[in-house]
Amino acid sequence: MLSFNLLFAIAIFLLICLCSLPAHCDNLQDICPTYTSHDHETMFINGFPCKNPSNVTTSDFKNFLLSQRGSTDEFLRSSVTIVTAAEFPGLNTLGLATARTDLEVDGLVMPHTHPRATEMMFVAKGVVIAGFIDTKSQLFQSVLREGDVFVFPKGLLHYCLNSGFEEALIYSVFNGQNPGVVDVSNAMFGDGNTEMVKMALAKLVSLNRVEDVRVGDNVKSHDEL
Repeated sequence: MLSFNLLFAIAIFLLICLCSLPAHCDNLQDICPTYTSHDHETMFINGFPCKNPSNVTTSDFKNFLLSQRGSTDEFLRSSVTIVTAAEFPGLNTLGLATARTDLEVDGLVMPHTHPRATEMMFVAKGVVIAGFIDTKSQLFQSVLREGDVFVFPKGLLHYCLNSGFEEALIYSVFNGQNPGVVDVSNAMFGDGNTEMVKMALAKLVSLNRVEDVRVGDNVKSHDEL
């Protein structure tokens, strides 16, 4: 009985220690904007230290980075800007991150994963094909138009492609402070200029045209492909 009580006490102690870290446990205070000074570079924690409460201002909870169009890649014709607590202090300890994706006509975000977060995307402009593949290799893909929302489950391979006649704009929210990105194409084939990536992009674009997704009137906004 003594050993059981000792083990139980140790388990409770470890749980308290883990939940004291600024990670995925409930907040211990209302706000905790990121302290961006480099005075504590020798301190490593699962998150960011907080600012002195007396120095917190309204500007910590406002960010303009997603209001600016990203510089699209010359080959993939896309741009993704992810904003985490490192750039947006007010997000610290809230378990959130956000992003903006700009897609030129035929622009593509190559297959990738976010190992630490689920992504919910909102199409603000244009027509987009979005999809993900689950662990059984089943494809879930759909045509999205302005106002539509799509969810990429945590850790699953996903992508999106502009299938309209104009630029597309997507906003995303992640349920993790630092979602991370694993770019499968770069990991396997190097940069986007390799022949393998060019062939994959050409195939996706050609399929997009064959399926005539660009003709908006004969493809309903919630159609699956």
